[in-house]
Amino acid sequence: MPQSKEGTFMTEASIIAALLAFMQREETTEADFNQLALQLFAWQFEHNLPYARFARQRGRTPLTVKQWRQIPAVPITAFKDLTLSCRPVAEIPHIFMTSGTTGTGRGRSYHPTLAVYDRSMLINFRQRFMAGYPRLPMAILFPHSSELPNSSLAHYLTLAMQECGTPDSEVMVDAQGLKLPRLIAALEQAQASGRPYALLGASYSFVHLLDELARQQLRFRLPPGSRILDTGGFKGQSREVAAEAFYSALQQTLGVPRSHCINMYGMTELSTQFYDAGNEICPPVKSGPHWIRTRVVNPLTGADVPEGETGVLVHHDLAHFNSVSAILTEDAGVMVPGGFQLLGRVAGADAKGCSLAMESFLAAAQARA
Repeated sequence: MPQSKEGTFMTEASIIAALLAFMQREETTEADFNQLALQLFAWQFEHNLPYARFARQRGRTPLTVKQWRQIPAVPITAFKDLTLSCRPVAEIPHIFMTSGTTGTGRGRSYHPTLAVYDRSMLINFRQRFMAGYPRLPMAILFPHSSELPNSSLAHYLTLAMQECGTPDSEVMVDAQGLKLPRLIAALEQAQASGRPYALLGASYSFVHLLDELARQQLRFRLPPGSRILDTGGFKGQSREVAAEAFYSALQQTLGVPRSHCINMYGMTELSTQFYDAGNEICPPVKSGPHWIRTRVVNPLTGADVPEGETGVLVHHDLAHFNSVSAILTEDAGVMVPGGFQLLGRVAGADAKGCSLAMESFLAAAQARA
């Protein structure tokens, strides 16, 4: 069983306690992150059999890995094909599933508790989106978590509204789509009130809103301090809109400057989100809190590429403790000062490299012990 730095045996409860305490710290060092990352790797290696087999094939074990960058990353598509959980799934009360818009399967992330996920989300959200406001009136352009209990985005947005929204905040989506008359009335009220207003939701929901406002020839000038959060892309649910045109349209139609139009980058297979500081220039620089690190790698070798060169993003998320904390995505990116730039889905050689990485993972994880 993994041991802590004091030599005591780690349990799920002690890991959760250590993570919650680490998130609350205002100052941490690379050594602090490395120590906790190695403890989590040892825990996941012991309790997540498919991951342990893969790590052994790569010659990576808790005895040989001394630095968090050496922890083997699981291809993100593995979440569709294998059960990646340290606790038996029959005991798991919370399961988030991917939308299933690509491929045939749905990736699953298993959460024995949402205490870590929620702490990760709220600390980060308050720092990166709320901009010092304890609460804001909000319109949520996505279903409530009670309607989509297996959606990590529904949980994220509902939590944002409950913990950071004022009592008059509303979910502006029903079974038929956006509640457009109610949403337009809320925008009119917000504009007249002079109080900052927040709109949060899937990127494609904002496209539907922009199209309807254009059809009705409506524009708003939301009060200073108002802000917009979009996430998740378009997923075939709306027309595709280039980032420059998208954020310019939000500014022109809703009166929210592009500096206050924040894109959240997250995924079901993680428990931590990344944010930018507005979209005045696209692509913006994204970054996360101190409990997540990002690398840009060559997917064929797993080696880091030099800063400024394009590769595939790997995220090491300590908050994703019950599954696998190191994830090889299918997103292209480049490391820059202050974080990374997200360049879209991988293509060409990088896409082939991701496919080969997945084949390698499945071959190892499904092999006999």
